[in-house]
Amino acid sequence: MLLDRTTRMKPWRQLAATVSAAALGVGLLAGCGSETAATDGKDKKKDDAANAPAATGAFPVTVEHFFGSTEVKKAPQRVVTVGYTDDQTVLAFGIKPVGMTDQYPNPAGQSPDINTQWPWVKDKWGETKPEVIMSNGDAGPNFEKIAALRPDLIIAVYSEVDQAAYDKLSKIAPTVGRTKAEKEPFSAPWSDNALQIAKAVGKETEGKAMIQGIQDKLATVKKAHPEFATQTAVAVSWYKDAVNPFTSTDVRGQLLTGMGFKPQTELDKISEGKFSFALSPERMNLIDVDRVFVINDKADTDALKKSELFANLKVTKANKVSYLLDSEGPAAGAAMSQATLPALPFAIDELVKSVG
Repeated sequence: MLLDRTTRMKPWRQLAATVSAAALGVGLLAGCGSETAATDGKDKKKDDAANAPAATGAFPVTVEHFFGSTEVKKAPQRVVTVGYTDDQTVLAFGIKPVGMTDQYPNPAGQSPDINTQWPWVKDKWGETKPEVIMSNGDAGPNFEKIAALRPDLIIAVYSEVDQAAYDKLSKIAPTVGRTKAEKEPFSAPWSDNALQIAKAVGKETEGKAMIQGIQDKLATVKKAHPEFATQTAVAVSWYKDAVNPFTSTDVRGQLLTGMGFKPQTELDKISEGKFSFALSPERMNLIDVDRVFVINDKADTDALKKSELFANLKVTKANKVSYLLDSEGPAAGAAMSQATLPALPFAIDELVKSVG
């Protein structure tokens, strides 16, 4: 289970501040959709055609975000997504990013990239192989690589991009950051993230319709399972030899409350603003609730089951724990963790199946 995405805040700032002006300047010469890229015209036309958005987008659009506002003057042809799951939402609108972030580590030498092969996005990517401009755990994005891709739009919504990194990115191409109301990265409702990206690609109307479709699906689950409203649920992972619960503001917690479960707000109080944290042994009672959803691949799940403290919880003894494989098998855990327009319908179905 990957929990690195908020542990890199200081290195992000350091990297953004130390990228040389000369290096960035070289990238800028190739940036912003320049026709003088280091590819021949035939390849460029093919690439642009594969990544062109549908012609129905409404432009120009101005998107307000945490760092100000950004005008997107025309339908973007070359989109780079810096946010960990932004590529999936862009795909939902028929746009294939030319550059993306790998949220999950891709096994060495494996092709195609595991991050393009999830069941909910595989068909959308098709044969396209985007450039990886950052991997989860990196100190920050590769600014030079981004510039070399000649983007005409950069999306950094589900991201810890700070002001310094944003300034660098916006010199390469118009950049849309996280929502204006999101004071801490990764705390916005999944629907706000989706709508932010929809606006950036001129698809606000379509985005609202997709969001409503998922909310309708959640309403159907609530109606079919009224018992969820009386149950408290938490999502956890076994990470670095400890139980790591997810807060109610994290997308995993949002999905559970969206299905009707009650949140364990005591976890939020001790989280210190983090989306997940290592739970000390003496506080294990905080996850001894009505229903627990474990997001881990097999090896970590087996390790968790060997934890005497976890095994002795009442919820464990009552068989009210759902074990969701993360990146293995159907990857229900990954779908829940990503909580994007394409992933959520899949995640909802898998979660309902897991409770029987």
